[in-house]
Amino acid sequence: MIRYNLRCEQGHDFDGWFRSSEGYDSQRAAGQVTCTICGSSKVEKALMAPGVATAHAAAPDLQSPRNEREKLVEKLREHVEKNSDYVGMSFAAEARAMHEGLKPERAIHGEAKPEEARQLLAEGIQVAPLPFLPRQKAN
Repeated sequence: MIRYNLRCEQGHDFDGWFRSSEGYDSQRAAGQVTCTICGSSKVEKALMAPGVATAHAAAPDLQSPRNEREKLVEKLREHVEKNSDYVGMSFAAEARAMHEGLKPERAIHGEAKPEEARQLLAEGIQVAPLPFLPRQKAN
C-alpha cells in the first residue's frame, strides 16, 4: 500500500491509500479519485516528505482527530450516539414503521442500502446520511 498527500483544484488537502502508484494513476484517470471535502475529481498529488521508519518510531495514533474538521465529526458522532438508538441494518424498516404509526417515534440511526434510502425519501420519510460509519452493533 502507498499513501499520497492529495490536493484538489479548490486547495483542499487530504490523503489517499492505493495498492500501488499504477493503482493511483488508473483510478485518477477513471475519475475515481475525488476530494473528500468537496467531491472534485480534479485531484493532484501534493508535495510530501518520505516516511522513514526508525527503530524508535511510535505507531501513528489513528483514533484521535487530526484536525478541526475531524474533531467536529467526532463531536457529531458522540451527539448522535448519545441521543439516538442504533438500529443497524433495520434502519429502513424502523423508520417506515415509525412513519406509519406502527411504532412510537424516537431518534434512530443505522445503516441502509442506497436504494432503501431513496425509497424512504420517495415515501416522504426524511433521512440523511451521516459522515461516519457506525462503531456499535445492534443487539
